[in-house]
Amino acid sequence: MASLSHSQAAGAIAKPVARPRPKPRSRTRTKRRARGGILWIVVSGILLTGVVFVNVAVLRLNLTLDSTNSQRSKLLAQNAALQSDYSALLSSTRIQQQAVSKLGLVYEDPGTYGYVDLAK
Repeated sequence: MASLSHSQAAGAIAKPVARPRPKPRSRTRTKRRARGGILWIVVSGILLTGVVFVNVAVLRLNLTLDSTNSQRSKLLAQNAALQSDYSALLSSTRIQQQAVSKLGLVYEDPGTYGYVDLAK
């Protein structure tokens, strides 16, 4: 029986099972990854371009604001000069001199005036 069990044991050994080969990864997955990377690059480029255009617009606004501020300061200086000239024209001594020269008016001392009280 020893030989019989030996032969049965030899027959009982199963042939090695061949493992199924893994399927090769499809190229669509790598293409998707590549497309996703390209998409991110394009989106990032568009966003950066937008940021650059916004910065350029802000710089242009700052330049116009600067020129407007310089014009404002010039106008304030001109207004101050004109107010100074106006106040010089309104001085009382100048008006008195013109009253004497053009109209022949003479300044009298207020102490020389006399008043009549009409209420009595």
